[in-house]
Amino acid sequence: MTDNILVLYGSYRSDRLGIRLANYIVAGLRERGNDVELIDAKEVGLPMLDRMYKEYPKGSAPPEMERLAAKIREADAFVFVTGEYNWGMQPGLKNLTDHYLEEWFWRPAAIASYSGGRLSGAHAAPAWHGTFSEMGMIVISSTLAVANISAALDADNKPLGNGGDALARAFPRFADDLAWWTEAAKRQRARKAPPY
Repeated sequence: MTDNILVLYGSYRSDRLGIRLANYIVAGLRERGNDVELIDAKEVGLPMLDRMYKEYPKGSAPPEMERLAAKIREADAFVFVTGEYNWGMQPGLKNLTDHYLEEWFWRPAAIASYSGGRLSGAHAAPAWHGTFSEMGMIVISSTLAVANISAALDADNKPLGNGGDALARAFPRFADDLAWWTEAAKRQRARKAPPY
């Protein structure tokens, strides 16, 4: 059975290298037979959070917010691709995520982090665990962490050197873990309505 997966990416920088990792994940999940869509926060262009989607009267949310809400509700799982800004979360991705709440509930979330340096976004990833849990998602234990992103993936999103080899070795387990939790959540939602 095909899983509907959203890969969410949040950098607003003009020279974005993390998009390579997002595209790599999209391609890898599609090769496994999934229906995958990249949600690029910069392209969606939500304003800084003033009102959450649920705070708009029904049918009055901005069109881009309404379209994304429908995609989130229809998704079976999420992959969040995040850079690290000063040991913290990427503001573009956080802003996009915070516009919604109930739409995320009862589905698994996976985290893929990256950086231009050697730390591979390792400080941002743990912060997302608590946020995603608070937002009603189950965070899978497998993660992807890519250091020196420009040396690990080329402009065509193909693995390069030692970093690329490490990513290619880690991806199957990451994808298997996500698939397991996606199947478990889908079965449980089909069997029994969520408690709230």
